[in-house]
Amino acid sequence: MAECTVGEYLLRRLREIGVGHVFGVPGDYELEFLDQIEAADGIEWVGNCNELNAAYAADGYARLNGIAALVTTFSVGELSALNGIAGAFAESVPVVSIVGTPATFVMQAHQQVHHTAGDGNFARAARCAGEYTAGQALLDRDNAALEIDRLLALCWLFKRPVYLMLPSDVAYQQIEAPSSPLPLPEPTSDPAMLARFTDRAAAMLRGAESVAVLVGHEVDRYRMAPQVIKLAEAIGCPVAALSISKGVFPEDHDQYVGLYAGGLGDPEVQRTVEQAGCVIAVGAQFADTISGGTTGHIEPSRIIAVHPMSSTTATTAHPHVAMADALSALAGMDARNPAGIAPRRHPTAAGHPSGSGPLIQQRFWARMASFFEPGDVVIADQGTSYAGCCGVPLPRDCTFIGQPLWGSIGYTLPSLLGTMLAAPGRRHVLLIGDGSLQQTAQELSTLLRRDLNPIIILTNNDGYTVERYILGADAAYNTIAPWRYDRLVEAFDPTGTAVTLRATTEQDLMTALDTAAATRDRLVFIEAVMDRMDGPDSLLRLGKAMAGADYQDATAA
Repeated sequence: MAECTVGEYLLRRLREIGVGHVFGVPGDYELEFLDQIEAADGIEWVGNCNELNAAYAADGYARLNGIAALVTTFSVGELSALNGIAGAFAESVPVVSIVGTPATFVMQAHQQVHHTAGDGNFARAARCAGEYTAGQALLDRDNAALEIDRLLALCWLFKRPVYLMLPSDVAYQQIEAPSSPLPLPEPTSDPAMLARFTDRAAAMLRGAESVAVLVGHEVDRYRMAPQVIKLAEAIGCPVAALSISKGVFPEDHDQYVGLYAGGLGDPEVQRTVEQAGCVIAVGAQFADTISGGTTGHIEPSRIIAVHPMSSTTATTAHPHVAMADALSALAGMDARNPAGIAPRRHPTAAGHPSGSGPLIQQRFWARMASFFEPGDVVIADQGTSYAGCCGVPLPRDCTFIGQPLWGSIGYTLPSLLGTMLAAPGRRHVLLIGDGSLQQTAQELSTLLRRDLNPIIILTNNDGYTVERYILGADAAYNTIAPWRYDRLVEAFDPTGTAVTLRATTEQDLMTALDTAAATRDRLVFIEAVMDRMDGPDSLLRLGKAMAGADYQDATAA
């Protein structure tokens, strides 16, 4: 045991699990802890423009780094960040949410203080956070070491946010705490359950005339891509991915056939997956915006579903079976090869001659297909950016980041800040719409303040095109205020280091992309102007499907 303060112990544990940056916004209940962060070695405070942006940045950081930390103040700060924490919860992203609260004696006496409803109730925000975190704790001198270790282990094991309340009078209290490193738990298997899973999975594979592998986002969160590649190569079967896990399986691999999105995606991919005698779904979660909603159907009796801590064979559940063990067992089984693997189709720059006419989505994405480089971090916000990017093949070792399940527009600009701090040696390319950018545009100033050099490509199509495809194509509520986006960058960039470009034709775009490719030491902001109703075909299909599901009467005509 070693003596230290509660704050020092928390920061030491965060450093041990790989956290090198802490995101957040200062507030009076957390200031002493922020003093400790600034005094600590090996961990750096990253101030954000608001708490929602800080949560999004922590999410992006965790996706590349493996885990992240966020500090906000009681109620007003943490509730502003809660949407970002909820998104991390939905998409299995481990974020440690640290909330500075009023002093212990203030809460115990139910005093009427600021950042509350004035009635002495200090539990409301914690109850909200409890819905979107895997564990919660109110720290004090007696429980701090135990609870910090417990929650960090939960965050790591379950890949979900956790919630620590750090009262303003506790951060500097002295405690005796373990001096040994924190052991990080990994999923383990019950041998009997693993054996039953192995027997049932082997029987399903023996009885299947063909096999397909479907890759989900949990493969990425638990860093299981190499094991999935080994499994697929052992069987020799086609591999598809859900959009939420785009790029996790190498898209230049001979066995990769594309993204599965039910009837909203590529028909060949749909047939390959849905007609397979057995589908090994690894870390997959199905939802309307990810798997095509009701337009696709994989018969449950043909699915072997593998998750981090449990697996299912048809309708039989096998709890306490770790993904790593399940994949190893499957890779060693005798499975039949499929009849063949459909060739992949990539976008081409077909259409009107280069440079003539206005810039259109089809040719925009064809040009982006040749712009991405191996190792890029590609981030796409919901709407035309996400739908278009899903149709573009990624080179080897690219990381693709989006938020299709939670679907909070504006997520990606602050997330870009997080990814750049987590992986500063890689090129980061953000694709974002004007509606999304206006949600969180302030964080562009943080990127510039920290001299970060991403490529940001803004689609300016005069509002919420994704919503126009669902309902209200000409409605005022889908229109946003027109901004001078070049002047926006200028306002956030007083030293004038950023490069701002504008493209209204394909030739403009090619020139801008050439400039971006050659510029590695400055932020490059490209505004690509396109028509408000021009979007990828996949987005149009999704919009019609969502309109039918949400507003059947309104769209019947």
